[in-house]
Amino acid sequence: MKETCSDCFKPSFSLAGRIALVTGSGAGLGLVVAKAYAASGASVILNGRNLLRLQSLQAELAEQGLAVQYWHQDLAALDELPESFQALQDRVGTPDILFNNVGQRLRSRLQDANWSDIEHLLQVDLLAPLRLSQLVAQAMLAKADSSGRIITVTSIAGELARYGDAIYPVAKQGLSAMVRALAVEFGPKGITSNGIAPGTFATESNAELAKDPIKGPLVVGRNPLGRWAQPNEIAGAAVFLASPSASYVNGHILVVDGGFSITF
Repeated sequence: MKETCSDCFKPSFSLAGRIALVTGSGAGLGLVVAKAYAASGASVILNGRNLLRLQSLQAELAEQGLAVQYWHQDLAALDELPESFQALQDRVGTPDILFNNVGQRLRSRLQDANWSDIEHLLQVDLLAPLRLSQLVAQAMLAKADSSGRIITVTSIAGELARYGDAIYPVAKQGLSAMVRALAVEFGPKGITSNGIAPGTFATESNAELAKDPIKGPLVVGRNPLGRWAQPNEIAGAAVFLASPSASYVNGHILVVDGGFSITF
């Protein structure tokens, strides 16, 4: 019997047998992605600065039958990362998937911002993902099978500019450049690099903006879908880019914003 298209095209979104490190995964979008990866079969490594929170999440997810470890590490401590990451590898193995999610927000005009705050934001949002991506890629290349996925959360703010928000877009545009640079360097070796640019998600970090009587409705009014995104709506994009179905996707920034960034 002749095969039909439905017989010959069977996309796989399984992450079984893969180790996934999700940074900044104690809450928000990072936690959503970590849960989605675990539910898709991956052995997940949570990351954060709050040890009790990580331990609590590990116990909670283990009760659901999900394979979860944790890495208690402040990624802003760049000098600690090589030794700390090596210890993590010795304990749980080399990640096959790195999801760069950790980040902070500083909504300020450049002329008003404290320089130490600017340096700290760039260290957390740009230098930490760059350093960790370097370490993980080196570890992936040392494996017999060097296939891997590096996925980085950028932002629609990296392509736009808004008065009173000068520093965050600089870091996010830097991450977009990093996505492309990693794709070109490591693609020939079987490691893909892609990004996700989220729009306005109803996470803890956006709670105040969502409640603002002026700015909150403006966000909703500008979005073609007419609403904020729910955190679990990031999961599909994250699983796709980490899965076998994205094997030929490299150097791409997948925008998940409901159409916010295409309106004017």
